[in-house]
Amino acid sequence: MGEISKKNKELIVKNIQDYFRENLNQKIGSFDALFLFDFFYDEIGGYFYNQALSDVHTMISDKTESITESLNELIKPTLDN
Repeated sequence: MGEISKKNKELIVKNIQDYFRENLNQKIGSFDALFLFDFFYDEIGGYFYNQALSDVHTMISDKTESITESLNELIKPTLDN
């Protein structure tokens, strides 16, 4: 998987802290939030990454099929077909 920028990681850590405060009535520090982020990134990030690749593959396949159909509609009749 790709790397997450420092800026985005800081934003995610803040979001984790906000979630804990707002939904679990718990305050966690940035170290704990970063630790939790790293755990989820390492343990389940690959599932999201692989699903995204699969979704992109499906989208590209669908678009390629559509383009092929459009090109086939442009074929002019000739004596040999």
